[in-house]
Amino acid sequence: MSSNNGILSPPPLPTPVKTWHTSTYPTLSPSRPELSVSGKSILITGGGTGIGAATAQAFAQAGAARIAILGRRLQPLLDTKASIEAQYPKVSVFTSSTDITSKSAVDAAVEEFAAKSKIDVLISNAAMIGPHEDAASADGAALIAAVQANLSGALWVAQAFLRNAAPDAVAIDVSSTAAHANFSPRFASYSVAKMAIGRLWDAMDMGAPDVRVFHIQPGVVDTDMNRAVGGVAASGLEDHVSLPSTFMVWLASDEARFLKGKFLWSNWDVDELKEQRKELEGTSKLNLGLIGWPFGGADNFDWGM
Repeated sequence: MSSNNGILSPPPLPTPVKTWHTSTYPTLSPSRPELSVSGKSILITGGGTGIGAATAQAFAQAGAARIAILGRRLQPLLDTKASIEAQYPKVSVFTSSTDITSKSAVDAAVEEFAAKSKIDVLISNAAMIGPHEDAASADGAALIAAVQANLSGALWVAQAFLRNAAPDAVAIDVSSTAAHANFSPRFASYSVAKMAIGRLWDAMDMGAPDVRVFHIQPGVVDTDMNRAVGGVAASGLEDHVSLPSTFMVWLASDEARFLKGKFLWSNWDVDELKEQRKELEGTSKLNLGLIGWPFGGADNFDWGM
């Protein structure tokens, strides 16, 4: 497997495109006018470190007016805020030490941020791994508690966002391969939680058709969470944090509108995805669901309801 400027060839995993990226590339550049979020308000959970912090930086580069970063630990949030404001002094950065499993804490933080302007883009990024055990041997209470913590956090964030969303807002569910593939029996609770969160966001999307929802596998990035489960060495793959962060800026643009509702890997080349627009738009391809059914897409089926 050869590497050239962040591109691997051939791709190491199944992919609907020929080009597999491991770091950002020109089409995803936040400096592109087509990806501008000038004047917009961005909310990022898990925004103090790792992918969340890098995504905040990318949206600042794309011209966001206001960025909210939420997380459990205050100091990383303040560090990220200082870094952004030093590079992009016109960007207003709001921080809130928030436990997203607390509905009241989420509501308070989101409503305070949205009081000045509605939220244009949500990056739902905060999560926990849970027990590192298979379903047969895991402590049942611990497994269920981890699923509940992940799901409730996603729910409170989604509900607060939808109450304060701008017209034509974008919500990006930072998911995982675990939502749709059996890559390890050791992370049963995480897999269940990620699939549940995906379906939760799809339900939100059905009830709020003006909101564009996307699900992403952000890549294998050397973050604290990744290291807690063995690190990039365990997979033999590594992606630079610039890839998912700029991929999400691209998803928030009009160029990605045709992929609404899809589950996307940040490694996939977006120029090649754009070439498949007619095949993807309005169909069930790349959606979370039953493979091969319905052939014409769920929207084309008469459910009688």
